[in-house]
Amino acid sequence: MNAPRTSLRSTPSEAVIASLSEELFSRFGDRFVVSAAVREQHGHSLTWVKNQPPDIVVYPRTTEEVSEIVKLCAAREVPVIPFGTGTSLEGHINAPYGGVSIDMSLMKNIIAVHEEDLDCVVEAGVTRKELNEHLRDKGLFFPIDPGADASIGGMVATRASGTNAVRYGTMKDAVLALTVVLPDGEIVKTSSRARKSSAGYDLTRLLIGSEGTLGVVTEITLKLHGIPEAISAGICPFPSVKAACDAVIMTIQSGIPMARIELLDEVQVRAVNLHAKLALPDSPLLLLEFHGTDAGVQEQAERFGEIAAEFGGGPFEWATKPEERSKLWQARHDAYWAAKGLRPGAQSIATDVCVPISRLAECVDETKRDIVENGLIAPIVGHVGDGNFHVQPLVNIDDPAEVAACEAFVDRLVKRALAMEGTCTGEHGVGQKKMKYLEIEHGPAALGLMRVLKRAIDPHNIMNPGKIVAL
Repeated sequence: MNAPRTSLRSTPSEAVIASLSEELFSRFGDRFVVSAAVREQHGHSLTWVKNQPPDIVVYPRTTEEVSEIVKLCAAREVPVIPFGTGTSLEGHINAPYGGVSIDMSLMKNIIAVHEEDLDCVVEAGVTRKELNEHLRDKGLFFPIDPGADASIGGMVATRASGTNAVRYGTMKDAVLALTVVLPDGEIVKTSSRARKSSAGYDLTRLLIGSEGTLGVVTEITLKLHGIPEAISAGICPFPSVKAACDAVIMTIQSGIPMARIELLDEVQVRAVNLHAKLALPDSPLLLLEFHGTDAGVQEQAERFGEIAAEFGGGPFEWATKPEERSKLWQARHDAYWAAKGLRPGAQSIATDVCVPISRLAECVDETKRDIVENGLIAPIVGHVGDGNFHVQPLVNIDDPAEVAACEAFVDRLVKRALAMEGTCTGEHGVGQKKMKYLEIEHGPAALGLMRVLKRAIDPHNIMNPGKIVAL
């Protein structure tokens, strides 16, 4: 499986782009854009990867139009970069070889909601907030919640997770079937609405998390859930990050069915208080949410309170009103922007790792020591119910010494997680920045198999080249 690395990608010539532009403009008119500002927007990433804009941006409205765009690109071997809402953090949407960015934002149809089967079919440009707004009156909701109002197609591409993952799983658990445009423009549906199947290869799971390197996702069939009878949220401060993590480990091992259990270290708490005008306790804390019946929620909260007390946590404070819960979780979702306020003008370098739950306290504690010893400002937040946490160093990107120190810190963070049998990314994805860790994590044979699959499906390497695996 260890095929040699050979370059299968070069930047298209000006003549090729001019020819493609002429055809796309004749077909798509004002939905064909080549202005510098729009192209730079589509080559931007919320990270320190240099802006790498595409040559062209096109806005399709249907799967058939996506297929037409891809066929035109495939005929000229021009790169194709799918674009959702642009909230990726590891350089997923950059265009290092130029090409065409396919912006899915006009594909907003909620095609069907099957209330009796608890599933729905949506186009890739629908965002998670738009979907839940549509579902609310039906008593249903879609639980995958990465914080940003990401598109469903983008969430599929990056195998997104979020605050509800500890109870409801991640995108790989939420998707039943996909409609995908392959690198030759062919349209494929990967499965049916059946809740399980053993018919052939699991193409759905192959494409979830493929970051646009195997095809363009255009439609998604999703599992839904009923809105719980009772929802209760609250906060619980702890004397240290380690104590909070130890409480999380005990809570999960005790089988308490938490819906959300989120960690904020004291640095992130300070940032959130300043940004959201809150008065959270000035110490590491957990944000929690319980779903179920009134009696079940109360029992879960009481059991958690007992565990927290064993690790010096408390008091546990309830957010009983819906508006209080919303304000609390909005503050958590705004953690990225809140952290940037701690050092105005600095670049935020958000990254994540995930470890087995039993190693969580050790990994976070060692990471905190690393931050302090190297004089970094780097808040920590985490979906710690499944061992996943995020670190956000704030760096003067114009200072080479600071950039080098931050690069070294991220490298130690990832290798620390890998040494604890974890992963280099729990939910941000690989993109460009974490490609170098895949062989360490998976081994050369598994990475070689990924290359074989990529070459078989996309022999000319036009689908989001320069991401996940190097060819």
